[in-house]
Amino acid sequence: MTKRPSQIAIDGPASSGKTSVGKRLAQRLGYLFFDTGLVYRAAAVAALNGGETLPESDEIVRRVRAMTFELRNDPSGSETRIFLNQRDCSDLLHLPVIDANVSTVAALPDVRALLTGQQRQIGRRGSAVLVGRDIGTVVLPDAELKIFLLASTEVRARRRQAENIANGIDTTYESVLKNIQQRDENDSKRAVAPLIAASDAIQIDTDDLDLEGVVDEILKWVG
Repeated sequence: MTKRPSQIAIDGPASSGKTSVGKRLAQRLGYLFFDTGLVYRAAAVAALNGGETLPESDEIVRRVRAMTFELRNDPSGSETRIFLNQRDCSDLLHLPVIDANVSTVAALPDVRALLTGQQRQIGRRGSAVLVGRDIGTVVLPDAELKIFLLASTEVRARRRQAENIANGIDTTYESVLKNIQQRDENDSKRAVAPLIAASDAIQIDTDDLDLEGVVDEILKWVG
């Protein structure tokens, strides 16, 4: 019998379905799940410090360096909560203001250097599905199975807008599409760890697949 990979790394552009797919895959395999991008979202929360405009780069780095980041299971054990400086910030991580600023924070070399080590430690706790941009190229380049999800900007915008509506977040399709296009540009052009698929990643086009269809495609490679 083929040995299952202990680490499955799922990468892809903004709103490509990494988190939903990763969670479902982990459920079906009985693996741990972690979205490494939450570390950068928590960093964006820390950098904004309750405001809507980021400070200068040096101040962003100072705030991120000072932050404490912790994962805790909720009482039911069904969800991981994210604590920033001892306060639960989980419900803040996907607000539009964080969507609009996380790429800027993540593009700073000093921020990436500070947070990459934390991501690696989390990823080595046991059999796990880990999702996040540059997870397979920088954070866990030795992951046994790497997946890169593809989807058009329009499909990704529709998916994110549907999520926002379900979560009671007031946005429009047009604003979501513009945000995704800007994040794609930021991610592909940043000087440190630009968004690219690992050379050994399995690339899956998800435009015409639902959640279970994407997971089924990945399971073909799990063994």
